[in-house]
Amino acid sequence: MERSERARGGPPPVGPPRLWTVAEANARLSDLEGLLPRLQGWVHRLAEVHEERERLAAFWGAEADAEDQPDHELKSRLDAEWKHLNRRLEEAVGSLRAEGIEVKDLGSGTVDFYAMEEGELVFLCWQRGESTVGYFHTLTGGFRSRRPIAEPARAASARSQGSP
Repeated sequence: MERSERARGGPPPVGPPRLWTVAEANARLSDLEGLLPRLQGWVHRLAEVHEERERLAAFWGAEADAEDQPDHELKSRLDAEWKHLNRRLEEAVGSLRAEGIEVKDLGSGTVDFYAMEEGELVFLCWQRGESTVGYFHTLTGGFRSRRPIAEPARAASARSQGSP
């Protein structure tokens, strides 16, 4: 999903978000590696459905929803598919948000986890293709302002995952 196509996951969860440790975020990455391509596929299909719906609307004009027009069945199927995919996408992104995980950009696979770093509420930042969560940024800073996670946090994370 491009930045301009961010999914509407609904309002932020009521109350404080769940805070993740680096180890917990790293443990969640394998699930996200499988989920993100599915979400991307839904966004891609939504774009195709949108384009086809627009084509029908341009061709039929005010008659696009008329029951007696020849493309009525196609238009109805596309409308139903649009609603279904939109609902699935919103539910999936909303579920992640409820866990304290923010999908920032599906295109690049950028995901943020709420966390504390040196006493400040931040996002642990991960992008598909990175082997572990190794960066963080402020809640308002964004991907370009991310910084490496301090060594003590990485060492604690490695110890909790059984690494020497």
